[in-house]
Amino acid sequence: MASIITDLKDKYRRGNICLQLIYMNVAVFVLIGLAEVILMLFNQSMGGWLSWLELPASFTRFVVQPWSVVTYMFLHEGFFHILFNMLWLYWFGMLFLQFFSAKHLRGLYILGGICGGLLYMVAYHVFPYFRGMIDHSFLLGASASVLAIVAATAYRAPNYRIGLFLIGAVKLKYLALVAIGSDLFFITSSNGGGHIAHLGGALAGLWFASSLSKGTDITKLVNRLCDALSSLFSPRPRKPKMKVHYSTDRKKDYDYNARKKSQSDEIDRILDKLKKSGYESLSDDEKKALFDASKR
Repeated sequence: MASIITDLKDKYRRGNICLQLIYMNVAVFVLIGLAEVILMLFNQSMGGWLSWLELPASFTRFVVQPWSVVTYMFLHEGFFHILFNMLWLYWFGMLFLQFFSAKHLRGLYILGGICGGLLYMVAYHVFPYFRGMIDHSFLLGASASVLAIVAATAYRAPNYRIGLFLIGAVKLKYLALVAIGSDLFFITSSNGGGHIAHLGGALAGLWFASSLSKGTDITKLVNRLCDALSSLFSPRPRKPKMKVHYSTDRKKDYDYNARKKSQSDEIDRILDKLKKSGYESLSDDEKKALFDASKR
């Protein structure tokens, strides 16, 4: 089991941002699924806890759980919900990376989800059709984030052809129009909030791509916040162990004392020679050394 977890961590680190987002969504889905099973064994429900991570339609509820505007985009209701969202994220995310950077993808995923969530809440308060549903409506899923990536890619490369099963090659702009246009027709369906969020995400994608073409990156602030958060949780580099060195002054003292002792021994030798053989037996250097020593 430990080796499996290690392999998954290694693949996560090596994967590009598109694969990392997929890993994150799948990991959250699996963990929540396991938690639901465990709670069910004790006759408990995950619903009450999970609602704190889902995005509420009510502004009053949102005020007490503002983090849900980000957490909701990593939650999914069932297997097919996450399957189709991750397939779209993979297909269009890899295509997105051919025209934009990895940081753009990360920033737009979050920005698209935020814009989709905000449009969802605003629509539920503006249109009378939704007002009776506000108190018990919650949003979850990565669809708004994925639609932002789809719309941005279609804006950047509208004539890029994608091969579809049983249909053939279709230009990206037409595929995006069908995907986004269908959301307009299903706003009043049972999943009306989800379709509204899709539109908000798509608008964010178009906003991003059009602004970037003019030299403005609207994902810059989101990416700065992401970098700041990641730096808080990333391990700090360990400081190297301190090495002990003798101070320069100590080394100088040692050299000075050694030199003084050598000079003293030399003077003692010259004096002994002087006693035994007389002054004339000394060499010029020995006479000079003795003269210098007498002046100290």
